[in-house]
Amino acid sequence: MQKRMSLLQVIKSLIKLTKAEEVLVSQLFKEKLYRKGEYFLEEGKICNLVGFVDKGIMRYYINDEGEEKNYDFAQEGQFVCDMESFAPQIPSRKTIQALEDATLFVISYDKLQEFYSKLRYGDRFGRLVIEQVFVRTLQDLNSFYTESPEERYRKFLDKHYDIDQRISQYHVASYLGVKPQSLSRIRKRILGRK
Repeated sequence: MQKRMSLLQVIKSLIKLTKAEEVLVSQLFKEKLYRKGEYFLEEGKICNLVGFVDKGIMRYYINDEGEEKNYDFAQEGQFVCDMESFAPQIPSRKTIQALEDATLFVISYDKLQEFYSKLRYGDRFGRLVIEQVFVRTLQDLNSFYTESPEERYRKFLDKHYDIDQRISQYHVASYLGVKPQSLSRIRKRILGRK
């Protein structure tokens, strides 16, 4: 199991912070609780927050003609946001929902601009996080078209360490683009090899 990192640890892993900047970060981010099933963002609304998951799991999904299709998850130590809505401040085509009770540290669009301008390396932090999100998105897209569901499942387990035990297999199957029965067979093959 991977060690959980706090918000300040994650920020400090990418940029240097002075003690005064650490205080500013703690003032700009506010703790917010989301109950299981509660929405961080609903389709059609503008994403006005970036969240850092301190505890819990969030899922990203789209509604495809009444069918919910998961395309990502965020858990402890990861940021959650729909940048496609947040950056231009336009309505989202996605939904982000808590899969279990979750504690997030959130920052509004306006406060994030303050973060960028008041921290010595604030802009750099934003650029580095966006680059990571962009690369991960491209890797996920390439994986979906070039790898088998079994290979994607193995990567999913590596990326999300203990999440497989915390969410329903229905959500995992949706993320992989397979039916729950297929995921059950994949899991049996993988566990049979251990």
